[in-house]
Amino acid sequence: MPTKIIFQPALTAEELRGFSRTVAEIEWLLLILVLLYQLAASPDEITSAALAMAMFFFSAFVLSFHYANFYRQENQWKLVIETLVMTVFITWVLLYTGGATSPLNDLYILVVIVSALTLGKLITLLQLVLIAGCYIWLGYPQRNLLLLPFGTALVAQITPMLLVAYITTMLSADIRRAYGHMKLLSETDELTGVLNMRAFGAVAERIFRQAERYARPFSVLMIDSDHLKSVNDTLGHEAGNRLLKLTVQCIQSQLRQTDVVARYGGDEFVVVLPETPSNGAVGVAERIRKSIESSPLTTRDKKVALTVSIGIAGYPNQGHDRGARRSRDVREQERRQEPYHALLRLIP
Repeated sequence: MPTKIIFQPALTAEELRGFSRTVAEIEWLLLILVLLYQLAASPDEITSAALAMAMFFFSAFVLSFHYANFYRQENQWKLVIETLVMTVFITWVLLYTGGATSPLNDLYILVVIVSALTLGKLITLLQLVLIAGCYIWLGYPQRNLLLLPFGTALVAQITPMLLVAYITTMLSADIRRAYGHMKLLSETDELTGVLNMRAFGAVAERIFRQAERYARPFSVLMIDSDHLKSVNDTLGHEAGNRLLKLTVQCIQSQLRQTDVVARYGGDEFVVVLPETPSNGAVGVAERIRKSIESSPLTTRDKKVALTVSIGIAGYPNQGHDRGARRSRDVREQERRQEPYHALLRLIP
């Protein structure tokens, strides 16, 4: 059975782009530190030439990865490759500047930080094992590591990196949880928990582009509660809030995992049904209508019957682009003030 490498929870494209910029800055910092050492320490010709060659190839790598689009796709495997190349570069530098006792051996901490921030605990642990192997190769090529002095020296060198890895991983996880929570709050309706229109716009845009590219249908439902105003006026806003929550529960009970529901505003909700033509959307709308009618709102020992009006529009029947055009049927329906909304008005 093939071994599967497990990263930390998948990073979003935005997070990957941000981490990629940060890693590039760390790589340039690494180059600057080695260059400063070369200028300050004035090494011999062999060492100077080895460091110059290492910096040349490493800078070429950084330029190709981040500025020449040699590796176009941003993903976590790219970050793995970069940490491995950083490790090789540092090991080469240490080899010519004193081995495991080099004044630059703390440069490995930069690799550990990058790995802990972006790749999770398992990959970071593997990276530490690799670094320990590099230390052994650099400082103890023919020594017995089981002897106490040599084993203690190796542990003393690795322990600070282990602590940095642990603390950075924990901080990264906490930051990502906080970021995820803030993102959730910014993209969902506080009352009902479904998407708000800001998040819906991005999802609808993606669905539209996929439908346009692959010539696949999709439909949109506009659902309008018929009783919110009367419930608010007679039973209070708390009852009105319960009505909205109940409406969302009934809607979601009739949808697939791939369908998207959002609060359009007030008592209106919009649903996107990917891979669903208009005739299929009619069946979904009818199930939602029946579900809501069979779920009265219970409040103050009363049961309030609920109904909704549902408008349906489908791609490509009611429109072929996201412009301002609307079909003749939709314009006629709007003039009759029926609860139908043009598909092209729903997608920003």
